[in-house]
Amino acid sequence: MGSVLAVALLLGAGGPGARADEVFRVATYNVENYLDQPTESRRHIKSAEGKAKIRESIRALNPDVLALEEMGGTNALLELRATLRAEGVDFPFWDHLSGVDTNIHVAVLSRFPIVARRPHTNDQFLLGGRRFGVGRGFSELEIQVGPGVSFTLLAAHLKSRRPVPEADEAELRLQEARALRGIIDAHFRADPESRLIVLGDFNDVKNSPPLKTIVGRGKFKLGDARPAERNGDTAPHPNPHQDPRTVTWTYHYGQEDTYTRIDYILMSPSMARDWVTNSTYVLTLPDWGTGSDHRPILATFKKTPTSSRPFSSPGRQRQK
Repeated sequence: MGSVLAVALLLGAGGPGARADEVFRVATYNVENYLDQPTESRRHIKSAEGKAKIRESIRALNPDVLALEEMGGTNALLELRATLRAEGVDFPFWDHLSGVDTNIHVAVLSRFPIVARRPHTNDQFLLGGRRFGVGRGFSELEIQVGPGVSFTLLAAHLKSRRPVPEADEAELRLQEARALRGIIDAHFRADPESRLIVLGDFNDVKNSPPLKTIVGRGKFKLGDARPAERNGDTAPHPNPHQDPRTVTWTYHYGQEDTYTRIDYILMSPSMARDWVTNSTYVLTLPDWGTGSDHRPILATFKKTPTSSRPFSSPGRQRQK
C-alpha cells in the first residue's frame, strides 16, 4: 500500500464520522466459472450451493459497484442479478463484456448509472512473431455516483498462470498488462486529474512485472488499496520498508495448497484523496470456498471529491 496509504492518512481520508450516504463502495470478485451451461473448455456449471455462497458474499459486502470475473454468458449474469434483487440487493445497471475468450467474461453490476461504456475487446499485441488479442478484454465504464460526480472503472482479468501451447503464459500476461497501462496512460494524458479505479483479477503478485507495469511510476503511479482481513491486526511490519503483516490473500490454489494476493483495487492519485482507508477489506466468511477459489475485496470512497492537491510520496506509514 505504501505511499498512497500515507497520503490518504495525511489528507484525512476515511474519518470515522463519514456517513453511509457520503461514501460509495467498489468491489471485485472472481466468481470461479459462474456458468449456466458448459462451454468448450469449462465443463461444469455453477452448483446451487456455489451460487448461494456467491450471493451471501455479495450481500455481506453490500457494494455499490461490483466487478465480476469468470462470469458466464449474459444469461448467467442476469440470473445472478435477478436472484440478488429477490434477496434485497438491487443493481439496476449492468455491463457484460465479451472478449477473445468466449468461455468466461468480465461483468459489472452497479447501483449507480453507467453513463458511458468504452469496451476494449480488440486490443492486440505481437509476441514471438504472432499476433494475440487480450483474452477477456477490458471493461471501461463511466459511473455517476452523484450529481456531477463520476469516476472511470477499468475492470480486467489477465491471462492465468495456466500454461498454453501458443506462448509463454507470463509473457502473455505481461503484454496484457502493458495494454491495460496504455489505456490508463491515455486517461492521464487527457486529464492528469482523472478519477480512475482499476481492479480485477490480475493473476500475479505485487512485485511481478505485470503488476509493476499496471501500477506505473512517478506522478501517475496508481495506489494499491491492499484490502486486508478485519481481524484486529494493526501492528506495522518490523521493517518499515515493507507492508504490514495483515492477511491479504485473495486466492487459494488447490494444486499447490498456496494462498496468494492476485486480486487488486488500484486507484489514481485523485481517487486516493477520497479513499476511505478504514472501510477497505477482504471479506471473510465461513465456507467461503463453496462459492469460489477467490475471496472478494472491497474499497470505499467519499462521494464528494476532495479538491485537487499535489500528490506526494512521504513514505510508508502504519496501516490504519
